Amino acid sequence: MNIRVIVVDNSPELLDKLTGILKDMKGVEVLKSFPEAVAAVQYVKENPVDMVFSDVVMPDISGITLASKLYQLENPPEVVLLSGIPGFSLEAWSIRAFGFIIKPYTRAQIGEMIEKFRSSRNGKAEKFYEEVE
Repeated sequence: MNIRVIVVDNSPELLDKLTGILKDMKGVEVLKSFPEAVAAVQYVKENPVDMVFSDVVMPDISGITLASKLYQLENPPEVVLLSGIPGFSLEAWSIRAFGFIIKPYTRAQIGEMIEKFRSSRNGKAEKFYEEVE
């Protein structure tokens, strides 16, 4: 079964980059990409989503606030936060975010989060992405 993912980032370039990385991964279905977090919260309330990859620093609500709102839902997705500011990793940990990646991230780091998620659901680790040259 595919991992259903959404991406949230106010930077159009980074939104496109991360969406593209995830679309190239085997077993991942990118449902939607959002330039701001409020619409993403609404989408998750109305659709089954397994994982959310979100930037931390955004103009409307931060990725930290987004994660805390999502974790209050009945069947919350796991949230992976991305930031160029390492200090946010402590805040990400305090809200029990699934993962934190410091920008600039690599395809391998994104793949590791997908594998970690798949392992946490299956109880076994497998490689579910292929490097694209």
